[in-house]
Amino acid sequence: MANRPRTASTRNEEDMMATARRKISQTKDPVEKLRLLCLSRGAAGIMGMGKVFRRMDDDGSHSLNMEEFSKGIRETGLKLNEEETEQLFKAFDKDDEGTVNYDEFLISIRPKMNDRRKNLVNLAFDMLDNTDDGVVTLEDMRNVYSVNKHPKFQSGEMTEDEILLTVIKKFENNTSVDGKITRDEFMDYYSGISASIDHDAYFDLMMRNAWGIK
Repeated sequence: MANRPRTASTRNEEDMMATARRKISQTKDPVEKLRLLCLSRGAAGIMGMGKVFRRMDDDGSHSLNMEEFSKGIRETGLKLNEEETEQLFKAFDKDDEGTVNYDEFLISIRPKMNDRRKNLVNLAFDMLDNTDDGVVTLEDMRNVYSVNKHPKFQSGEMTEDEILLTVIKKFENNTSVDGKITRDEFMDYYSGISASIDHDAYFDLMMRNAWGIK
């Protein structure tokens, strides 16, 4: 049986994963190493990291101690030894107080996006966040995302809500499924996608086509 043709976005992501795997052995910087480990798992790698660390913040303090941080690294399935994890923790524990602000940590781990790309991601999120409460829900999606041309909706195979939930799940990752997308989760997802796209014009086109941005 012939292989299915790969789409341009699939090729981009596969190229990014291969490049990240190649660079991992060449870097000594623990932050860059972790970023590359995430990217070697595809566009969703950064998103999965964000989900784990945000979920671990039970008390809402936005900070993690060494034990919580180590557990978070292990939960993501990324292979860092004890020394590398400690080195990473110390790189972010700048005031030497034994805690790491995970928001700052996750922002540093995200692949860099230029302002043009960030603005597009924020614009798309603002369009989706109908209630302006910083969270995109199924109800928000219903108001802005049309499923009328979706083949499975037209055939009656899936309902509107079922299709919209599959869209939301793209941003969920298996580490945390709550049917809601925060701005940070949206940014995590697109920072991984962005890392696989070299040209701003292509990223721009992809975002506009995906979310109907004028």
